[in-house]
Amino acid sequence: MDFKNTSELEVPTKLVDKIIGQSRAVSIIKKAAKQGRHVLLIGEPGVGKSMLGQALAELAPRQNLQDVLVIPNIKDENNPKIRSLPSGRGQEIMLRAKERANIGNRRQTIVFFFLAILAAFFPWWIRNIYGDIMAAASLISGMMFLLLYGVMTSMGAKRKQILEPKLLIDTSNKNVAPFIDATGAHAGALLGDVRHDPFQSGGLGTPAHLLVEPGMIHRANQGVLFIDEVATLNPSTQQDLLTAMQDRKYSITGRSERSAGAMVRTDPVPCKFILVAAGNIDTIQKMHPALRSRVRGYGYEVVMDKFIEDTPTNREYYYRFVAQEVSKDGKIPHFNKKACDEIIRIARRMAGRKNKLTLKFRELGGIIRGAGDLAEEDKSKYVELKHVQAALKISKTLEQQLADKHIEHISDYRIVRSEGTEIGRVNGLAVIGDSGIVLPIESEVAKGGKKREIIATGKLGKIAKEAIDNVSAIIMKHFGEDIKDKYDLYVQFIQTYEGIEGDSASVSVASSIISALKEVPIRQDVAMTGSLSVRGEVLPVGGVTPKIEAAIEAGLKEVIVPAQNKKDIVLSPVAKRKIKIHFAENLVEVLEISLDKRKGKKLIQALKSNGAKSRKTKKN
Repeated sequence: MDFKNTSELEVPTKLVDKIIGQSRAVSIIKKAAKQGRHVLLIGEPGVGKSMLGQALAELAPRQNLQDVLVIPNIKDENNPKIRSLPSGRGQEIMLRAKERANIGNRRQTIVFFFLAILAAFFPWWIRNIYGDIMAAASLISGMMFLLLYGVMTSMGAKRKQILEPKLLIDTSNKNVAPFIDATGAHAGALLGDVRHDPFQSGGLGTPAHLLVEPGMIHRANQGVLFIDEVATLNPSTQQDLLTAMQDRKYSITGRSERSAGAMVRTDPVPCKFILVAAGNIDTIQKMHPALRSRVRGYGYEVVMDKFIEDTPTNREYYYRFVAQEVSKDGKIPHFNKKACDEIIRIARRMAGRKNKLTLKFRELGGIIRGAGDLAEEDKSKYVELKHVQAALKISKTLEQQLADKHIEHISDYRIVRSEGTEIGRVNGLAVIGDSGIVLPIESEVAKGGKKREIIATGKLGKIAKEAIDNVSAIIMKHFGEDIKDKYDLYVQFIQTYEGIEGDSASVSVASSIISALKEVPIRQDVAMTGSLSVRGEVLPVGGVTPKIEAAIEAGLKEVIVPAQNKKDIVLSPVAKRKIKIHFAENLVEVLEISLDKRKGKKLIQALKSNGAKSRKTKKN
């Protein structure tokens, strides 16, 4: 795509056209908007779930919008009546009522002033005829009359207020169907409530209907109700939500048992909405079964995509996304072509998959705004490559910052060794959040076989422990002996305060144990990562790019990664020149690279003679 900066790119006006990479989800919300179906969106944060909900509201028809009035019930004050009207009619009724009240108030004010003037001057006329005593009596009588008149008019106004309706839902100013984000809302906010008014802020004896407050389900009538992390609603609230969905109307009552509002219950209030529920994979298990059944029976369940193919067409969408974010922010400069290309490189890195681009646009949007702020500080006309690179550094997540501090710590104390060789010590690689760290691993082998297991320390997770246990099977295959019967094996993950999970360290553990078992030194300028099958095959792992970057930061010269991860690596040209990357398919290839060339020669030959296959490893 040929352009100089994002100001040349056209930004779509419709929200549905701004959604990138969720073609299946977009197709479904179009159907849901047309047919009025509920939708359950499952996906990671930042992939566009709320944006899909807003797009659905934009697509939904507006002609059915309604105003809702709550009207006092003369027979039973605690049972206010509900009246639905076409959009805009409620506002008209309230304006007319206000005009009538203003006219009445003006008339009463004029009469009151006339009577006040009369009461003030009448005693003077009486005094000239009947004397001071009668004048005083007439003055007192006039004041008492004015007081009585004021009380009577006040009571009359109060009576009129009691009979006046309250505009509960006003849709007169809405150009599209309402979109209500009810994420994290408590029961009262979601379902409606009756205000607890112990101090009578509305006046002595405030009518019950004036204390009624609509819920989000009512404000979403004829529109969209969006609830992210829907499973966090307590079960009773989910049940009430289900009732509202089924009946398409729901009465409002006081939610506090200690409030007088708990005695108030309105007639059912319309709440015909499309529910767009969202969450992650855990939501499926925690969601109320009946509520999910309602969605599944009368709507759609959609798993959001996390990646899209890295194609020229899709990269154009990312250019457009940058332009959208600049336009939406309104305070940052446009991006030049190189800056946009860097955003795409970051999207590749975040994907961590072969030929894929991430769909976590919220995180990308944060980097875009950060780069724009830096360009604004520099008073640059456009956002340039340097601004994006700087924004990437300052917009690190908490996990990334923790990883950086860990790297700084181990660098200060020389925990990672980058020169020479050592028996039983390997520079493994791990990921904390989105950041890679070098993970030194040490093994010690003692004769005995009393423990009958590999003892590993370092706050390992379940998967990591299982991967270490499998290492004994791999050694049995290559050396023909059960090491657990003859030796006690100890493996230490040095200074892993944050804990380790996953099986990506099994290649490092196997290499460390073999080095300790056969007393063959391992090169300390090499780092490695990879999962091992029980047959000794090196399997792909996640987070390859940040792991390699961690090795570069630690000053290591070479790194070994699974051959199947080759296309997952997204490094800058500068980073590629700083390290040599080896791609291995089996454990023998890993040992050929990592073991001391001279002392490990016999061991490698023995492994090959035992049937272990090897090939010449490819380098970057």
